[in-house]
Amino acid sequence: MAVVNSAKFNFEEVVQRMLQDYGYEVMDEVYEALQEVSKETVSKLKKESAAQFGKGDYSKGWTKTLEKKRLQVYATIHGNKPTYALAHLLEFGHALRQGGRTRAITHIAPVNDWAQDEAFDRIVQKLEGRL
Repeated sequence: MAVVNSAKFNFEEVVQRMLQDYGYEVMDEVYEALQEVSKETVSKLKKESAAQFGKGDYSKGWTKTLEKKRLQVYATIHGNKPTYALAHLLEFGHALRQGGRTRAITHIAPVNDWAQDEAFDRIVQKLEGRL
């Protein structure tokens, strides 16, 4: 068994160097996976919103934004400007003028949970396919 001298071996430096060497190849796969999942997530949110609230501006207003930086990829799903605050009020309920609260209609959280799990699975699947 070899003994690693911690003074000569810097784990953080090795990982950083590996990310610099292979990071861009991995980021392309991650971007592609997030693009697919975010498109499906928007579709699921539109269907779920339409089923609960009708086919108005709220259900049609879901969009995605993908952002790719140096070694980071972001996918954001959001509602359009006229109805963006409505999503929070519907998901968590809100206070009424006469007192009391409205009931919460959770329709975003299940889709969010699915999207997180699916994104992880697809990223792993794409990276395993490259090996």
